[in-house]
Amino acid sequence: MDEPAGPAIDVVRPVVAAVEPPPVLDDTDGETPRGTVDRATSRALLELLSRLGPDDPERAEIRNRLTTLHLPLAEHLARRFAGRGEPYEDLVQVATIGLIKAIDRYDPGRGAEFSTYATPTILGEIKRWFRDKGWAIRVPRRLQELRLSISTATTDLLQQLGRSPTIAELAQATRTTEEEVLEALETAAAYSTVSLDSPEPGDNAPSTIETIGQDDEALEGVENRETLARLLSGLPDRERRIIVLRFFRGMTQSQIAGEIGISQMHVSRLLARTLIQLREGMFR
Repeated sequence: MDEPAGPAIDVVRPVVAAVEPPPVLDDTDGETPRGTVDRATSRALLELLSRLGPDDPERAEIRNRLTTLHLPLAEHLARRFAGRGEPYEDLVQVATIGLIKAIDRYDPGRGAEFSTYATPTILGEIKRWFRDKGWAIRVPRRLQELRLSISTATTDLLQQLGRSPTIAELAQATRTTEEEVLEALETAAAYSTVSLDSPEPGDNAPSTIETIGQDDEALEGVENRETLARLLSGLPDRERRIIVLRFFRGMTQSQIAGEIGISQMHVSRLLARTLIQLREGMFR
């Protein structure tokens, strides 16, 4: 579908990308696409999960399969927060918690793509984790010990599997339940602060603040795209159609008016109002 030329398209350029699934990125550099999630398999598993009761023995297996299938999305979103003083493996584990919550709460009947639904949930989990890390929280000793075991198991499994382990695999490795693993990860907020001016280990090493990277605009685009996709799906049919005709097909307001059967002035008002609504939703 061709994009129109000119500055107007830059206002909602993420709309074009919103209909595509989020990229599955290569683990080595965080930028190389290596394919996409099997959406048909994901959809079928999510439909099946929604029909299973909470005590159904098949539920855990289906949830684990979905977690593994969508783990690249969690890893990709976790990379956005790398370089902020926390181990990447910890970020992935927190993102995985958000992914599991999204899987448990997702309702296929509402029609939204799972990635569109899951992305804000995962990002919210990571941001909440960073916020909580600034508080002094007393964590029970058993959870502190389990957290250390999980950290060790994560390192070992990363080497064995060549990918981040699932919650089920961590539970098996630490001989605990998935719920205990999730509890340990969620309550691991006992924080040891590090001065940004403190030097890294090694001779002539730079300070911590000198090693912190900047935000990657390409990764930020993923969040913008998923947020915008959700906003578009909530628009009335007529307003959504106007957006498609204007920014996907490059039609003028007069052409849109003839296509829909309303005046050009009405199209102009609807378009302006819809763009304001989208902008407010993006930066709320």
